[in-house]
Amino acid sequence: MAQTKITDANLASSGTMPAWDGSNMTNMGDGITKSANDPTISTNPSDGVGTIWANTTTGQMYMCTNATAGANIWTNIGGGSGDIQPITIPQGGTVTTDGDYKVHTFTTSGTFNISHLSQVLNSQVEYLVVGGGGGGGAYGGGAGAGGFRTGTTFSVSEQAYTITVGAGGTGGSGTNKTGTDGSDSIFSTITSTGGGGGGGSSSNGRDGGSGGGAGLGGTATNYSAGQGNTPSTSPSQGNNGGTSVGVAGQGHTQRAGGGGGASAVGGTASGNQAGHGGAGSAYSITGSSVTYAGGGGGHAYSSGGVPGNGGAGGGGIGGDSAYDSVGANGTTNTGGGGGGGSEGGSGGNGGAGVVIIRYKFQ
Repeated sequence: MAQTKITDANLASSGTMPAWDGSNMTNMGDGITKSANDPTISTNPSDGVGTIWANTTTGQMYMCTNATAGANIWTNIGGGSGDIQPITIPQGGTVTTDGDYKVHTFTTSGTFNISHLSQVLNSQVEYLVVGGGGGGGAYGGGAGAGGFRTGTTFSVSEQAYTITVGAGGTGGSGTNKTGTDGSDSIFSTITSTGGGGGGGSSSNGRDGGSGGGAGLGGTATNYSAGQGNTPSTSPSQGNNGGTSVGVAGQGHTQRAGGGGGASAVGGTASGNQAGHGGAGSAYSITGSSVTYAGGGGGHAYSSGGVPGNGGAGGGGIGGDSAYDSVGANGTTNTGGGGGGGSEGGSGGNGGAGVVIIRYKFQ
């Protein structure tokens, strides 16, 4: 199309604008929409990015800065606040909804990723972090539960948080009769220590989030319990295990101690009764009450011995008086300690821990 240059001389001589052919001027919509309402993420403007939307009720103006179908982003350019954009919640774990809250449950290690902090009320989350339970001892004590830590006002920012879910310890057997400690669970600066392993033959219980129960031995000596809340946290993340006890007329201890739990110490053996596992703690972060971090029950050696029960919250029951009895495993993702087993059997494995994060969604 021929073009005419518009000059002051042209206008001065004719007083009119020159005509031109507009038949080829296509795709030149004004890119502006007026409406009494705000745009939405599904408005899907035909002019795409750069479309301007004017709200004739509020006077606010928005520009489309992302025209992804059904997920538009409208940025407020009218001096106000409140961009229109898809709701982007933090990612990671298994996500459930409890009223106005989102709950992220990690049963294995992963990442809690916050890309839009504006979706988290007051930039604060609630958390539950439970370490892996310890393994029960063979000819030994119940294991300590994983450390149990909670908080309701933990400040977060827009970043990816590495989540570590601690594995349970392995029950003792063969020549390695003391159970191994559980592994730590971690969320940001919060670490819950793995539970202490149950003491094996002629061994004390091990220290940990909660301490392991004392093992049995070849002398009349009563063996010591593992210490809980190790390393120390405030509030305490767990309790001590229980001690073993000898039987009158016998040359060795025959009833092992129970592992410590989140809310109670492990039971001390007495008479024919091996020590019970210490009770765990109930918490409702998922929207319903669940008990976590119970200690494992101790093994009862020889006829007439009564094994210790596992503590509420996933602790495994101790092995009975049979030579090849096996302590029960701690429950997975509760941090429960494994039960103590017999000399010819094995201690139960500890239950893996768990990390749960909850926040009010806005």
